[in-house]
Amino acid sequence: MTEISAQLSLYPLGQEDLLPAIRAVWSALERRGLPYEVGSMSTLTWGDDATLFAALREAFLAAAEHGPAVLVATLSNACPVPRRMEQEDEAHA
Repeated sequence: MTEISAQLSLYPLGQEDLLPAIRAVWSALERRGLPYEVGSMSTLTWGDDATLFAALREAFLAAAEHGPAVLVATLSNACPVPRRMEQEDEAHA
């Protein structure tokens, strides 16, 4: 297995409320046990390739249940994963 990271941007099309589709993506990541960080324009997640690719499929299908959507994913096996707050706290202890 290879550790990869992904930057995800979901675009719910023609939907009055965008949040349900976006939350469906986050829920899919959570169900697969993937950590993620929400930014103002995208969500970062990371994990082993098999889990992450399965989560991407599940996330898109879950978002699409709310209506038309576009999911843009940028994948990398070279970008460092974000440091979690817990790791930073431990480093300063």
